[in-house]
Amino acid sequence: MNPQIENHPFEPFLPEGARVLMLGTFPPKPERWSMEFYYPNKINDMWRIMGLIFYDDKNWFWLEQVKRFDLPLLKAFLTEQRIALFDTAMRVRRLKDNASDKFLEIVETIDLDRFFAQRPTIEAIVTAGEKATGVIAEKAGVEVPKMGESVACVYHGHRFTLYRMPSSSRAYPLALEKKAEAYGAMFRALGYEV
Repeated sequence: MNPQIENHPFEPFLPEGARVLMLGTFPPKPERWSMEFYYPNKINDMWRIMGLIFYDDKNWFWLEQVKRFDLPLLKAFLTEQRIALFDTAMRVRRLKDNASDKFLEIVETIDLDRFFAQRPTIEAIVTAGEKATGVIAEKAGVEVPKMGESVACVYHGHRFTLYRMPSSSRAYPLALEKKAEAYGAMFRALGYEV
């Protein structure tokens, strides 16, 4: 029996003047969400990485009393920093009952033209994880960069830099501080004050 096709549950988060588009593969199942937004699993490290980089506090976005991330604070931060969010898969089949990239079959990938048309200011795409990086590298016709490295790309006339960053999943065997180091170096290379 073929697993059911799932559509992406979130709208793209596209602040005005977005410079960076961060892309994972696909959200986990709703029962794992602590909020209705990107990287919703409370054990995913993405928002701890951002807290460390920008505020020197891994719990900057975490609301301990209710055990979830502070969504209004996250959105304000992303808007101020001009960071857009989506995923590389718009439709998937889960081949196992989890969000592991190994067991996700991508049925429909991101429409990059739409993102570049809406936000021509995007100068970098940041992918977290091998599958997400592979999708963008294939679209841009470039080799998949090594972890922590980048490659210059042109897609339908739009120039951008593709950065491959460590997965923020706890399943990825790298300490939080090391992940933050890699992301911090990338943001500094893009001219962010971190």
